[in-house]
Amino acid sequence: MTLTKDTLIEMIRDKVGYPVKEAKEILEMILEEVKLKLEEGHEVKISGFGKWTVKEKRSRPGRNPHTGDKIEISARRVVTFHPSDKLRDSVNGSPLPPSSGGEDY
Repeated sequence: MTLTKDTLIEMIRDKVGYPVKEAKEILEMILEEVKLKLEEGHEVKISGFGKWTVKEKRSRPGRNPHTGDKIEISARRVVTFHPSDKLRDSVNGSPLPPSSGGEDY
């Protein structure tokens, strides 16, 4: 199951009792603040969940895998996420769901 914004809005509505419009506004405000801080290059840390950071990547030589031609991969900024120890332990303590096809190794 994918966790979507609509699902989060429904969860806020159900658990807190806010109308859908207010729940959507709250979620949008939170996500916008996270986005703005990351755009400014700041890290965003949610205690007990994890930390998002922005890293600068330099340009570097690369290769087009289809043609083999050499290309220059441009410099860019990327967002990375590091889960907290609490989240990592929680995820690793949960049993894995059954695989959907294929073999288990």
